[in-house]
Amino acid sequence: MGGVIVLLLLLAFPPIASAAGLEFYQGLLTKIMIFALAASSLNLILGYGGMVSFGHAAYFGLGAYTAAILVREGVTSGWLIWALAVGLSALLAFFIGAISLRTRGVYFIMITLAFAQMIYYLVVSFKQYGGEDGLRARRPEFGLFELTDTALYYLTLGVLAGALYLLHRLVHSRFGRVLQAIRENESRALALGYPVYRFQLTAFVLAGAMAGLAGVLMAHHTQYASPHLLSWQQSGHLMMMVILGGVGQFWGGALGAAVLLLVEEVLQDLTIHWQLGVGLILLLIVFFAPKGLAGLWRRER
Repeated sequence: MGGVIVLLLLLAFPPIASAAGLEFYQGLLTKIMIFALAASSLNLILGYGGMVSFGHAAYFGLGAYTAAILVREGVTSGWLIWALAVGLSALLAFFIGAISLRTRGVYFIMITLAFAQMIYYLVVSFKQYGGEDGLRARRPEFGLFELTDTALYYLTLGVLAGALYLLHRLVHSRFGRVLQAIRENESRALALGYPVYRFQLTAFVLAGAMAGLAGVLMAHHTQYASPHLLSWQQSGHLMMMVILGGVGQFWGGALGAAVLLLVEEVLQDLTIHWQLGVGLILLLIVFFAPKGLAGLWRRER
């Protein structure tokens, strides 16, 4: 019920913002929804699969760069750009997952981080696509409608709502239950005959594809693809969102993205040391609400 109310409020926001001269907040909400999608994709493998990936920004950034490069090379169809960007992100996730998922613990963490940094430096080395300066990403065409800021807002909202619906179905399906069983006790899942590697790799690829789609939307939103989107700092940023919202809580990624970005926006206006405030808030959440804000909300109810 709460999700429906939030959806209705988000649907009603653009005309209200336009009438009140609050277009900035419409843009901020678009950014929040994009990061909610990316953080929810990380929550699938981190929260439900127990896979601590420090390279998730690789798929996010690859989606953004694919969109920017394709438009620069003359591809104008937004739907084609989406398909190629999501497909490439899924393919990269398959390649990285196929290797990294054969390891465990700190080795898995370091391999995902290493691959992400390799992608980062590879992109930076392409001087024809901006190098360290990034690349302009003009908005493509989507059939009969122009991708204005308001159209992008509603498009992002539709994508997020659809993705969360499918994700909800997934984590409550047999696949989701097995994935959580693997997280809790991998040896027992193997003893019961479940193909652990296949389940983990499938989740890894799905999460990579979702993050890639979020990256495409980010490129449309900012009309720019930055190397920072591929960096380990961006991976850490996504992980902070999941931890803040609640690891393994369905709304954890979306809630964490909303709260973290809003807190950052407020603190940046108050002090140049706003990162300290964000760090303090994260510490308090870890100590007093280990299941995140979503877990705290469920406990209070």
